Amino acid sequence: MEGRLVCLGVESTAHTFGVALADEAGNILSDVRDVYVPPLGRGIHPREAAEHHGRCAPRVLRDALEKAGLGMDRVDAIAYSRGPGLGPPLRVGATLARSLAAFYGKPLIPVHHAIGHIEIGALTTGARDPLVVLVSGGHTALAAFAGGKWRVFGETEDITLGNLLDMFAREVGLPPPGGVSVERAAEKGRRLIDLPYTVKGNDVVYSGLLTAAIQKYREGERLHDLCFSLQEVAFAMLTEASERCLAHVGKGELLLTGGVAANRRLQGMLRSIAEEHEARFHVVDERYSSDCGAQIAWAGILAYKAGLTVPLEESHIKSRWRLDEVEVPWR
Repeated sequence: MEGRLVCLGVESTAHTFGVALADEAGNILSDVRDVYVPPLGRGIHPREAAEHHGRCAPRVLRDALEKAGLGMDRVDAIAYSRGPGLGPPLRVGATLARSLAAFYGKPLIPVHHAIGHIEIGALTTGARDPLVVLVSGGHTALAAFAGGKWRVFGETEDITLGNLLDMFAREVGLPPPGGVSVERAAEKGRRLIDLPYTVKGNDVVYSGLLTAAIQKYREGERLHDLCFSLQEVAFAMLTEASERCLAHVGKGELLLTGGVAANRRLQGMLRSIAEEHEARFHVVDERYSSDCGAQIAWAGILAYKAGLTVPLEESHIKSRWRLDEVEVPWR
């Protein structure tokens, strides 16, 4: 530990405000987070999420430093989620990171949130050059690394997989987090209900599936069977696209990361196609599958060692920021 580079990471793209510390050996020294939970039946309100983050930020920062057993004098760099995400929550995290960097004279590192998910997945699994299946509330993408960037070979054309599960859960009165509630209900489902299955090349389309599932619920279909069917259809669409991408890019590994990666049924489907193509299957450590400061702190270490920093006056957020726009010089 002594002498190793230490980075403090701040995550605030959506409902989670997180602060973590990581060192250059890949040790996550602390990972503290507080999650904004909207009222039942409502999605994330950006202003309310920002107000939540502002209230809990001092405590989360203090706890992260205490759990790591370090003071700010031992921190070498400050990393923050620059985007993509919701503007008001992003600004809270960026403001905290900017303030710490200015007050303590530390370098500031902007991190793309999706790259944080990928790198924490690679760190916790040992994956080196995988096809990445990134699934969360903000992302549904199939990406592989080539020519200095993560190239997107498939993605959602409308809502993300995480959004599909969250929005359905809200409509039928299941408590947050929606993905977990749908998975639990699906385990009691037995009958496969006919729902729209839409794959275009390597892209998936989920909005029609959501509308149809809600309509079936209002018509009186059993909720457990609907949750079972929703998962089966949505995951099968993504698995079909993933298999086509895996065959196309010829990678020897498949890495599942992001918040929805914790779903056991999705893991099973993707593992089956990885084995079919003789690719090693990896799943991000469940402790870091959801949004967290650890993904930002670790990606910040990698970026800082590659010489990536941003001046304070240019440290604005990017609420819209595609994964394939970002140069990744450390790979």
